Amino acid sequence: MNSSTKALHALVFLGFLLVYILPIGFRPMIIPDETRYAEIPREMIATGDWIVPRLNGMRYFEKPVMGYWLNGISMLIFGENSFAVRFPSALAAALSALMVWLLMRRSGGDPASGIIAALIFLTTFEVAGTGVFSVLDGPLALFITMAMTAFYLASNAPRGSWEEKGLLALFGMCCGMAFLTKGFLAFAVPVVTIVPYMLWERRWKDLFRMAVIPIVAAVLVSLPWAIVVHLKEPDFWNYFFWEEHVKRFMAEDAQHKAPFWTYFLAFPVAALPWSPMIPASVLGMIRSQVRTPLFRFALCWFVFPFLFFSAASGKLITYILPCFPPFAILLTHGLISYFEGGTRKAFRAGVIALILLFVAILVGFIFIQATAIIGFVPYGERWKTIALVTVMVALIGFLLKSLKKEIFVEKTFLVSLGSLLLLAVVQFALPDKIIASKAPGEFLVKNDSRVQPDTILVSLNDYSRAVCWFYKRSDVYLLNNRGELTYGASYPEARHRWLNRNQFINLIRKNKGKVVLIGRYSRYQSWIPYLPPPIYEDHSGPTGFVFAQF
Repeated sequence: MNSSTKALHALVFLGFLLVYILPIGFRPMIIPDETRYAEIPREMIATGDWIVPRLNGMRYFEKPVMGYWLNGISMLIFGENSFAVRFPSALAAALSALMVWLLMRRSGGDPASGIIAALIFLTTFEVAGTGVFSVLDGPLALFITMAMTAFYLASNAPRGSWEEKGLLALFGMCCGMAFLTKGFLAFAVPVVTIVPYMLWERRWKDLFRMAVIPIVAAVLVSLPWAIVVHLKEPDFWNYFFWEEHVKRFMAEDAQHKAPFWTYFLAFPVAALPWSPMIPASVLGMIRSQVRTPLFRFALCWFVFPFLFFSAASGKLITYILPCFPPFAILLTHGLISYFEGGTRKAFRAGVIALILLFVAILVGFIFIQATAIIGFVPYGERWKTIALVTVMVALIGFLLKSLKKEIFVEKTFLVSLGSLLLLAVVQFALPDKIIASKAPGEFLVKNDSRVQPDTILVSLNDYSRAVCWFYKRSDVYLLNNRGELTYGASYPEARHRWLNRNQFINLIRKNKGKVVLIGRYSRYQSWIPYLPPPIYEDHSGPTGFVFAQF
């Protein structure tokens, strides 16, 4: 291993600590996702019921249970805090990078290819964004990546060997765990990848032979919980299948509905800082005469799931996270072939495009910060401005320095180093408006002395996730809007916690001094004419939250 490759290994390790581990316990928790995926496992721990997901004490059937289990186990180890809530996502990113490294190493080729692909994977904006944020897409992508790795290795193992059988069993187990994380999507990605790959390899007959063990393994992993949750909550699978799959992905009124081409426009941004290098990688793929099985597998793994997600009605940028491991593999494969061809222009053009992009962002940021031309100043604290400007200048400097290097490994090191520094600092320098509107934790904790065991907590327009998490309660009333708790609030034992205006006023009259209303301050202002004067009121600004005690 030469010095450049050793430097890459060190950068992966230190970069992971710098971006994925050190900041995640300090950054404020963001609503609604992080408080949701914190509160559900907290309630599992509090009640001892690890089978039925509940949010605010109400049934919450939008996802299966594995993601909550992972967060719950993390909380049992690290405590009920933001680090524990985000750690499973960070670990998922690390293990996914390990799978990328393993696939590249097992396919032969350049000894540095594995660590380069892992580094590219970890430094893409989407991977970093989901890896430091508590959402289920990271664990789902990990289990899918593990499944695809196991299948690829099985497809290259001796036919009928114990190695092949063991890897196929592992493939099925990972699919089962992916299913327990986010549902039937866990099977769609492997199917739309493996079928065209095996047809391309002219091994279509092996599809049937190799399917038996994975199916059995997936069923054995997922069936126990599936049966138990059905016995405890017979309506779970009906709601989960129709509402969370059919309607979300195919219905005309699908949640997060977006046109087919959405991901084609979003991917270049999500894949920064590496998307400008795609032309150089494609040239390398075209020039290279080597078409390894891994290249064909990664191409199927990237293209067909990407088209599948694009065809679905419901879209969020995080949904295409399973496409990033093959993207890192393909990009690395193409760039290595490109540099072996002795040319540099396309890669150089990509780096120059990155420099121009970040220079434009830096100039725009300084101008907005200095003039407030868009109606607000991003940062009120000077240190945040200084930190962001400094790291942006450093990133541009590393990119400029990479232009002078001839060796691909050295160029990769410099681009990655600058990106890792930016990804780390950004987490400590969230804009004030995001903190005010999306991070109510500090504000709620400031008023926690007014929340006693007999205090009646009421959430205006369903901010109950944050209220439950920060006050460790699961009995919050919902005023005006049930939001994602509509299904859970429809059960007879929970209907009384959904209040209209008159019911809320009556609640105040019967419990004077014991009712606390928490919600968006701007929304609260429209309710003031109809409510009695509060005995205490605090808010975190016009775009923030209100705490009103009646």
